[in-house]
Amino acid sequence: MSAISRDARRVSLVVPTLNAGPRFLRLLDALAEQDVEGGFEMVVVDPGSTDGTPEAAAAAGAFVFRIPGETFNHGGTRNLAIERTRGELVCLLTQDAVPVGADYVRNLVAPYDDPRVDGVYARQLPRPDCDPLLAERLRQWSASRAEREIRVLAHGDPEAAGRRFEELAPMERYLASAFDNVASSVRRSTWERIPFPERTFGEDVAWGRAVLLAGGGLCFEPTAAVEHSHRIDMTREFRRIYCDHRNLIELFGLRNVPSWREVFRGWKGQRRFYRDLLRGQDLASLQRLYWRAYSIPYAFLETAAQFLGARSREKAAESSLWRRADARIRAGV
Repeated sequence: MSAISRDARRVSLVVPTLNAGPRFLRLLDALAEQDVEGGFEMVVVDPGSTDGTPEAAAAAGAFVFRIPGETFNHGGTRNLAIERTRGELVCLLTQDAVPVGADYVRNLVAPYDDPRVDGVYARQLPRPDCDPLLAERLRQWSASRAEREIRVLAHGDPEAAGRRFEELAPMERYLASAFDNVASSVRRSTWERIPFPERTFGEDVAWGRAVLLAGGGLCFEPTAAVEHSHRIDMTREFRRIYCDHRNLIELFGLRNVPSWREVFRGWKGQRRFYRDLLRGQDLASLQRLYWRAYSIPYAFLETAAQFLGARSREKAAESSLWRRADARIRAGV
């Protein structure tokens, strides 16, 4: 019997979709097999798929509703979907994050036994076909660790939490606020007080920051894991890193690469890092040669995108050319 239901349950699950393709069918199969007492309510929000994604979700037992494509917003659209759920705990997934194991949902909501916890995010594992450069970056991301971590600045005391937040260095603020809606869950009562901000990118980490500042807590739960990665693409990676660092300067005052001089210094270091990384990979000679050549411009792209993204807000305020470039880079990310 499938765990997916349209009926009210203690746990709900939300998935935004758009032309999700065959991998979405794997996700639906994995969700149907979840070992959760009573199953869970599933809601899918779709802004205009034409490949049968909504129909597949409905056939699997989910409640599906459509929105106009131009209204999609990473924060706002998730809020709309959560409004249509009834669970006291709400899980969120992206359409290409496939749960690992039948205990995924159960493990993702287990930390709520701790009253300090307002949001939980899961471990992310690269797909077996993930490119070696991207796989290593994913392994370094906070959602790839093996130990549970609960982060609270000052439980139930927003004033003390705010003071503690200001005492942290920018990188510490960011790491404390880390949250990832690729695979996450929220306590409904917390979401009602602190909905996801209306942002086109980074609504998850902005929400994590708001929760900490309100005196709440975030949890990373590694026993809840999903398989999630994309084939590497320089244009997409540049845009994603650019948008990420545009957010980091705004939310945390974090500027990793402050000048063009540091861009080139960082490029040199990353080239060396990828060279050593690829030497240790089990790759055929031609594959290693290919990825070594690919890593040279890719390493520059990474550092340049960090630098330009962190500058983008101030430069866009000064220049119409920057504003147009900034809007084009961020469109659809």
